[in-house]
Amino acid sequence: MPEHLSNTHPMSTTPPPKPSVEPRPQEGGKASLTKTRLALAFLVAATSDVVSSWTELVPPVQWAVDLVTALLLFMVLGWQWALLPGFVAEAIPGVAAFPVWTLVVAAVALWGRIK
Repeated sequence: MPEHLSNTHPMSTTPPPKPSVEPRPQEGGKASLTKTRLALAFLVAATSDVVSSWTELVPPVQWAVDLVTALLLFMVLGWQWALLPGFVAEAIPGVAAFPVWTLVVAAVALWGRIK
């Protein structure tokens, strides 16, 4: 018998490792938003609405507050189409008297993403 056949080593019968499968995050809907993220979004929105009521007569400051609020909410909630009408509404003079950002976050919390 040839020498290379006589010195065979037993093959390993252990199966190859399975690839780790992580649960895929749900696309859209309120199920993908955690309670912590929603609470943080409500805190950001409520703080912005309180600050906006005091800066209503100084438009540049008001715009800066709204821009920062929109950016923070996009960071906390992810891309939400519902935030854009809130940003436009806040740019209208006099609308800062209403809690627009809080209402927008409430809409996202209740209805989730716009499809």
